[in-house]
Amino acid sequence: MGRGIFITGTDTGVGKTVIAAGLAAYLKSQAITVAAMKPVQTGAKKVNGRLESEDLRLLLRAASLEEPLEITNPYCLELPAAPSLAARVAGIKIDPRRIIEAHHNLAARYQVVIVEGAGGLMVPLSDNYTLVDLIKQLKLPLVIVARANLGTINHTALTVSCAQSQGIRVEGIILNHTQAGNDGIVEENNPRIIQQLTGVPVCGVIPYSADISVEETRLGNIADLIDKHLNLSWLKKLWPVKQK
Repeated sequence: MGRGIFITGTDTGVGKTVIAAGLAAYLKSQAITVAAMKPVQTGAKKVNGRLESEDLRLLLRAASLEEPLEITNPYCLELPAAPSLAARVAGIKIDPRRIIEAHHNLAARYQVVIVEGAGGLMVPLSDNYTLVDLIKQLKLPLVIVARANLGTINHTALTVSCAQSQGIRVEGIILNHTQAGNDGIVEENNPRIIQQLTGVPVCGVIPYSADISVEETRLGNIADLIDKHLNLSWLKKLWPVKQK
């Protein structure tokens, strides 16, 4: 089985997709074969009568990946809600085995599989099955994406605590600017405080870029931002990349 990593967020809207796509694009630039998948998409939009995942579209472009949707996005749901509720409204039940089989399919053929979650760790996929349970079954290390601004310390520390209490290895934390604006004393000190509180390395802070858009499938310079602003020693340890 190939190797992979699971990308989660402290909440919805923190930029998981942008960071996941950036890591995929960066790895691809290092001549590593990379696949990406979004196991469950909620809030999907209809395009030509078919539900599509905007998140997945960006991930696939970043990895230059052509794989069947049933593998890269096993569940695509219209209601913008928790996956368990969105699935119930759609009249289906999410089967984790389908997701795990899809991941194994990709992992057997690619060096790295980047898996992007939905919302935070405790988001339910079914009544008694959360993303935490999925990550444990996939046996993947975790990278947490968090906001860079006020309020991120508590959310990030809680997410780390939840993951570690379940035996999930947290490789690092990435802070992401989702809006334009200048850093103040809060933003400048958040990385230090979070790392001190959690004991988990804060890999860096990704600045906002208007050239990047999930909705418009624009990658902009995300691979360069990843390379420039993140300490990727943990990534290079997992999957050695070529030296520049």
